[in-house]
Formats: sequence, structure tokens, C-alpha cells
Amino acid sequence: MKFTVSQSSLMKALSVVSKGMGANSTLPILSGIYIKAADGTLEFQTNNLTISIRHLIPANVEEPGETVVSGKVLSNIVKNLSDAAVTFEGGERTIEISCDKSTFRLNTLSAGDWSGFPEVNPERQIELPCDLLSTMVDKVYKVTSKESSRPILQGILLTVEDNTIRLVATDSFRLAVCDASVESPADEAFRAIVSGNVFHDVLSMPTLEDSIQIGITESQVVFTFGTTTFVSRRIEGNFPDYKQLLPASCATAVNIDVAEFAAALKRVSVIALTNASVRFDIDADGRLMKLSASSPEQGESSEIMNTDVEGQSLSIALNYHYVFDCVNAVSGSKSLRLELQSSTQPGIFKSNGEVNYLYLLMPVRL
Repeated sequence: MKFTVSQSSLMKALSVVSKGMGANSTLPILSGIYIKAADGTLEFQTNNLTISIRHLIPANVEEPGETVVSGKVLSNIVKNLSDAAVTFEGGERTIEISCDKSTFRLNTLSAGDWSGFPEVNPERQIELPCDLLSTMVDKVYKVTSKESSRPILQGILLTVEDNTIRLVATDSFRLAVCDASVESPADEAFRAIVSGNVFHDVLSMPTLEDSIQIGITESQVVFTFGTTTFVSRRIEGNFPDYKQLLPASCATAVNIDVAEFAAALKRVSVIALTNASVRFDIDADGRLMKLSASSPEQGESSEIMNTDVEGQSLSIALNYHYVFDCVNAVSGSKSLRLELQSSTQPGIFKSNGEVNYLYLLMPVRL
């Protein structure tokens, strides 16, 4: 095997497939990158038994062949090379890598032991705009659960129906829902639960195109964009019936300026080191919202905001870390609406725009 490829192109390819390398695998081959050179194309593959990634780039191939190289070592070498042509030669037991005045000889693993890329024939698939989907995933990704005991809560529910794309995530303490309009085939409803980490990794890849195809089988979900294919296990189970948590009306609604609210919350929460609770006191008559926090060790803090209040006066306490996640998700918006039922029922933040956003948050004890 012998081929030459630019350092920048090679580095981008490695950054794409590195997401699929086994981090602490007892099988060395799962920590490797499979490389196949043929017909002016390099094919890279990684597989960690949960996800598989394949990515193709053009190259000057003089002799076709295939090999498996340590992914970590290869990535460390390539990112430290100068931006010049990189030549690979060998591959059966060792491979020589040369660039400018640098030369490396690496031990390789047998390509015959590589499991091969999974053949996936989606039962249903849909094409969606990457920029819009990426924006939506960023808004709900942090709400997925970090606990492995309930895998379904580590996923994001994706539905596309009636020209509306919706993403939903929950960790049982909070719920995030995103809606946006999208052109979709008539009568073609699409539904899948995708790992939040996988969704985030796919949509942050440097090779994304204008659109991405998402397909599902009984046990897998496959993302296809440009010359990249990303296959992951599909999360099985029933996603929580989140719609029953959303009330039809509210007792109190507050319209908030996002920038002003973010700054006030940041100042008040400085005190809340050991107690993450921030109290919201809404005065309907005075059209005010008071934020306050207290800590036995540090003291107290408070700030009053002039707001547009609808309904009755009400108080509620919320975890400010979770509120900040909501504020960051709507940082591009000017206004945010907070709807409340009572001090013991969830608070609901809403923001409307190109992407409609709803964030439900369970209260903490006053």
C-alpha cells in the first residue's frame, strides 16, 4: 500500500472517525483506525461496538491496500506534522509515514481481523437541514440524563410530522421541547430515539453538508452526509409521555428580557454556593419580579426586575444551574416567558421564533 494525502485533509478525516474509536477497550483493534486505499480514495473506519463511522476522502493512491493503525498514535502524529503532503507506505506489519523532514514507522494490526462496516438498510429515512437540526440539538442536548440506569432518558426523541420537526429530552427533573417548521414528504411521519451524545457528536462534525439523512432499522440509526456514514445503536423503549406534563393554562405569566434576566440571575446566584436554589417572587400588582438567594455561610442576595406580569402574585424556587441552561439555550432571543401554576408545580419557560422552545423545570422547596 502506498498513498499520499494532504496533512489538513488527513487531520479532518481523523477528527471525524475518532468519535468511533474504543477508549478503554481490551481489544486493541477497537482502538484502531481501519484504512483502505483504492481508486484514488482513502476509506477510514472506526468501530467501538456501539457506533461505527466510515469516511472517504480523495488521495493519490499509487498502490492499493488496507491496514489498521492505532488511532491515538496516528492522530497525535498527524496533528503535529507541518501542513504538507503526507506519504504512507507499507501496511502488512508496519507502515512508514513521512512528511517533509519527519519519518515514523508504526506497527500495524491485520486488516483481516477488522469486523467490516455494518450493512444497514433503513426501514424509514428522512432528510433534514443540518444547520436547523444542529441548533435544535444544542437547545435540548444538556437536558438528557447522565445516568446510565435509565438509557431511555439518555436519548433525544426526534419526530417529524405535518411539516414540523420536534426534539424532546428529559432527565426527570426538567424537560426541553423544540419545534421548527421543515418541509417533509406528505404522510411520512418519522420517529426515533437517538442517544444525546451521538446526536451531538454527529452534528458537530467538521464535514457536515447542507442536509443530513437519518434512517432507522429495528435496532440501529444511521446518519449519512457527504462521504460520511455514522451508524449507532438505536435506544429501545418507550419515551416518557411528556405531553401530560404540559398544562393547558397558567395562573401567572411573566414576560422577561433575556439579557437583563441572565445578568440578574448571575449576580444573585453568586451567594448560592451550597444551596443552588434561587427564589422567584412575582408581584402582579407592582409588575415586579424579585430574585433572591441565601446561604447560611455566605449571606443573602436579591435583585428586583421590572416585568410584564399576567395573573396573580406567586412565589417559586428553582435550581439556578438548570435555569442557566434554559437561558443559554435562548441566548439568541430577546424575550422569554415564564408560566407558573403554583409554588409546588413545575415552572415553564417559553421562547418563540424560528425555533420554538419550551423548558419545564421542577421546583425546589421554598
